[in-house]
Amino acid sequence: MKKIIRSSAGKRGETIRSDCYIELEIKSSGGIKIDINSKVKSMYGDSIFNFIKDMCRFFGIKHASILIEDSGALPFTLAARFELAVKRIFPEREKEFLLPFNKNNLYKTKKDRLRRSRLYLPGDEPKFFINAGLHSPDGIILDLEDSVAPSEKDAAQILVRNALRSVDFYGAERMVRINQLPKGLEDLKFVVPHNVHVILIPKCESASQVIETEEEIEHLKKAHKIKNEIFIMPILESALGIIKAYEIASASKNICALAIGLEDYTADIGTQRTLEGRESFFARSMLINAAKAAGVQAIDTVFSDVSDMEGLRQSVVEAKALGFEGKGCIHPRQIKIVHEAFSPNEEEIEKAKKIVLAFEEAEKKGLGVVSLGSKMIDPPVVKRALRTIELAVINNKILDNWRNEL
Repeated sequence: MKKIIRSSAGKRGETIRSDCYIELEIKSSGGIKIDINSKVKSMYGDSIFNFIKDMCRFFGIKHASILIEDSGALPFTLAARFELAVKRIFPEREKEFLLPFNKNNLYKTKKDRLRRSRLYLPGDEPKFFINAGLHSPDGIILDLEDSVAPSEKDAAQILVRNALRSVDFYGAERMVRINQLPKGLEDLKFVVPHNVHVILIPKCESASQVIETEEEIEHLKKAHKIKNEIFIMPILESALGIIKAYEIASASKNICALAIGLEDYTADIGTQRTLEGRESFFARSMLINAAKAAGVQAIDTVFSDVSDMEGLRQSVVEAKALGFEGKGCIHPRQIKIVHEAFSPNEEEIEKAKKIVLAFEEAEKKGLGVVSLGSKMIDPPVVKRALRTIELAVINNKILDNWRNEL
């Protein structure tokens, strides 16, 4: 009696795009048989066939029946779906089928770079990956946590790994939100070797969770000879996390920001989230103060109504007034509004110009003290003014050579 082992991976149906569905049957004889259903079979059928044959050789599969229902999947998706189908049958096979690294994605990041917007993308939905960078978010978050169903966690790990290698992020900071610890530690091996910039730790409640994550990152960096810096962004989503905000913010030099997640936080304290936000004012203020005390950025929660642009604008203006430097986005249309609302107004720009000029004049004269009129200017004020000018230039409110226009 022939032994047949079956598995499947991916998505199928008329509404599916930029994805595929694969059924794999392992047999004891008969060689490799591949059946491809695709609207673009006449153009890409041979390429898909040869690609799958190459993967069969890579994973040592000699006899199998394979069904592929293609809905416009790019190679990184096709490879991820087939690798998952194989590993659902042979979980002991640790080999990874890695596509060539996109040279456009070899850039690095900085601890203090702008993080006004970070766009969340579900880790098991490759259709959202492809053009996300064209919307110019400051960061793109490939999510392995809440947006991914438990049954698809393994699929998301491989898809996110492949996306980090293949998808052009167009200069956006490359972020991954891992699962809640300890499961999230397993996610790290799929992302650390592939030029991830920032790891987001969800539902973080202690410094020890940051340290545990950092130690695993460093272990993987050493094992894969990774030299680039990888920063950490804990997300505080509970009463305990907020109470321990400074402990968490100061747990590592690799923390670049603290973020807050209000959906889980309000549920944890037994209330409902409102537009006014009175129920979360304490938590947001605690997080901001902890972040500033530790010298890292404070990042606000997402605005969940993607149709309410004015509500979003008001939410960002409020967040900026409190001291937040960025906000989460769940739809590309939110990015432009977030950037505009975080940009400085004319009064802020003019004040910043005066401070910067006074600072530069003091430096020329070799003065150790900077003053503007009768007021002394501290280094943090100068730093904030320089960031205001940077934001004004980025948002085309002033020219990069603004000094020449004075």
